[in-house]
Amino acid sequence: MRRAAAVTVAMLFVFSLTAAAPALSAAPPQALRDVMIVGNNWDGTASIVDARGLQVVRKGIDLVPDKDEEIAEIHKDPERLAMYYLVRYGPGEGNDQLVDDMFTTRDGKLLAVSRPSLADVVWIDIEKALAGSPDSVVVEQQMDGHRTDHMGLSPDGTKLLVSDSTSRSVHEYWMGGEGDPRTGERLRTFESGETPHENNYSKDGSRIFHASIGRVYLPGDQKELSLDSLPLVNPSTSSGHRLDQLGLGNIPGTDLIPPIKIGPIHDAIKGDRWFEIVDESTFAISQRWEMGKELEEAGYASISSAVRPMAVAPGERFIYFQMSFLHGLVEFDTQAADIDGTVGYSTGSIEEPRTGAVTRVIPLPKRTNLPRELYVNDSAHHGLSIDAKGKTLCAAGTMDDYVAMVDRTTGEYKTLDEETTGNYYGKPYWTTEGLGNTCWASLSDADAVAVIDFRTGEELAYLDVGNHPQRVRHGQIPSSLLS
Repeated sequence: MRRAAAVTVAMLFVFSLTAAAPALSAAPPQALRDVMIVGNNWDGTASIVDARGLQVVRKGIDLVPDKDEEIAEIHKDPERLAMYYLVRYGPGEGNDQLVDDMFTTRDGKLLAVSRPSLADVVWIDIEKALAGSPDSVVVEQQMDGHRTDHMGLSPDGTKLLVSDSTSRSVHEYWMGGEGDPRTGERLRTFESGETPHENNYSKDGSRIFHASIGRVYLPGDQKELSLDSLPLVNPSTSSGHRLDQLGLGNIPGTDLIPPIKIGPIHDAIKGDRWFEIVDESTFAISQRWEMGKELEEAGYASISSAVRPMAVAPGERFIYFQMSFLHGLVEFDTQAADIDGTVGYSTGSIEEPRTGAVTRVIPLPKRTNLPRELYVNDSAHHGLSIDAKGKTLCAAGTMDDYVAMVDRTTGEYKTLDEETTGNYYGKPYWTTEGLGNTCWASLSDADAVAVIDFRTGEELAYLDVGNHPQRVRHGQIPSSLLS
């Protein structure tokens, strides 16, 4: 008995040494630092901000070191070249769109970047990029179509969604990390409408909230035409002049002409604009709504169908939408009974769900005098986030040059702009939830980002970054890289 016990003790001792050996030889995990990563779209660069100290620690990090090579390849293909220029002079406002969205891998070593004009998603070696190395691209995946856009990262950090703007689809990739041979591997695809846009995972990662925005680069921005909507007749719609101001007098009887409904033409030009919930386990579409139809049922027939950025409230029953051309927010209850109780439309092969209803529209100030044809990519407002308790929404008033902090219960708001903060809030284009109950907002025309306290609505920091900051994301990278 003693001999058996002694052997057992000896075996346990040897096993413990053997098991400990790999741990002793393995490199200790590197400490990660919380950062705000800012994608400067027209520069093709990133800026890194210390997410806790709210100080810019690096600017001008090149995310397109292969730009010359990529554009040379584009010029060899007439179709790709045509789409490249369409992106430049459409969504890009005369500029190449070089950085849209970004996420760090779990080990903090790589940065996944969607690059619209190059129609790809790449994984960048952060250490090499910080050093200015020309070979920092580790993996590149080309889209089926000709432009990339928003991405989405699963809660566990293993899966990356990328909207393929011109192929009506969203692709899933293995996020990976340094040394992972599967990094950037394409996994699955789900169907979207025209111009896939934003992707958000549910908290547990079991569902994906996705929307397509339609052809925002084409005209046809009115659902109806009336003489009052024309610049020459109604100067309030633009910088035009009335006919009588031009010495042409009034046209008799024009006040008796009703607006002409052009909804079908509008829809044909803009394409399928859908909001859908995707089952992550199967990549099947669980529910899909045409929000223009839902808005009509709720009495808001004039609002566009295109869902822009969205914010999912805690509990994931209520979702808040910004819509093309809307200066405000739409509240959508995914569990409410359908308002008219009938199947009123289909989206592709999917019938209108029996649940889901618009419950409220929250108006926000309209300060721009530009006609909607001059709105940037149809975006009156583009950028929406919500605090962890679901009390306050942070909305980017893109064409109105403000960020609004909106009380979710009452709809009351406070605007941050040049007058209230002393800083220029030109064309805010994104907001996201930051550390410490803050809202991070990119101010694309100001080449800056603002950090706002969700609780007080006060500006905590205003930081200069790069040319046309667009997406802003929380990430983590090894502290040693920024020492």
